[in-house]
Amino acid sequence: MPYLLDTRPSRRTFLTRTGAALVGAAGLARTALADGAGEAAVAPGTLAGGARSQGQLLRLALLSDTHVPADATEAYRGFRPVDNLRQVTAQVAATDVEGAIIAGDLARLVGKPEDYAALRDLLKPVSDRIPVGLVLGNHDDRRNFGEAFPAAPDASPLVPNKHVLVIEREGLRFILLDSLLAPNVTPGQLGNQQRAWLRGYLEGQPPLPTTIVVHHTLDDQDMALVDSERLFEVLRPFPQVKAILYGHSHRYHVEERDGLQLINLPAVGYNFADSEPVGWIDSTWQAEGVSLTLHAVGGNRAGDGQRREVRWLR
Repeated sequence: MPYLLDTRPSRRTFLTRTGAALVGAAGLARTALADGAGEAAVAPGTLAGGARSQGQLLRLALLSDTHVPADATEAYRGFRPVDNLRQVTAQVAATDVEGAIIAGDLARLVGKPEDYAALRDLLKPVSDRIPVGLVLGNHDDRRNFGEAFPAAPDASPLVPNKHVLVIEREGLRFILLDSLLAPNVTPGQLGNQQRAWLRGYLEGQPPLPTTIVVHHTLDDQDMALVDSERLFEVLRPFPQVKAILYGHSHRYHVEERDGLQLINLPAVGYNFADSEPVGWIDSTWQAEGVSLTLHAVGGNRAGDGQRREVRWLR
């Protein structure tokens, strides 16, 4: 499953330590991002106070498309992904977010082992403070990723040969799916087995407000999730599913479909169009929706600091 990276010294929040990282697995999926008894989930930050705002259930940093190369000097479209991620992790670490999710394309191009080694080091300012849920995208490699972020020895995958993780916190649920077909193959696919698991899981669990996280876009373009229509068919009967977070397009955009809020996260590594920001989203989750604040470190920074309120439709 997409492993939940947590390099903090405490063990009370998670069940198993593997090397330097605590990783999400079937056995700890229901405790991921949960506080240990009498223990804070994250130390107070410097950009925001420790107390939650009224109605706030959870605060998460949302990232996508980090595209980390082993060579820190590597640039694309004039952007250096390593420099961008350094800026982003410094900003995230200075807030009171309680966790982070990265929606795929962790590595630059084909998911080399050295890319993931660099990524692990770059994430430490964040993973030393809060857990980080990692999703695979089309520029990742399952085997190399699994060696860099090893699962707990007793972990059982929720879906064979797929990196799937369920995170629950404060009455909210996040289901991280795997749309990777093969490294550097642009389109994505969930597949029959993963979609069947998702349907069965939603049928068998209490109907908590749920957000799906997947890497690929959900349209009919050649580069998108090829079974997106079948994903919507799975989700349609479950009104507890409120939103889908995704990346891949290097675009920041929110739209509605089938009563769902579709939230396309901006890229950290670089944009594809000068009109798009490069950065991350500070998100505050409430019972009725989510508040999204853009932090742009590059690209089009006109919207830096602007907040968007997204309300659930069902």
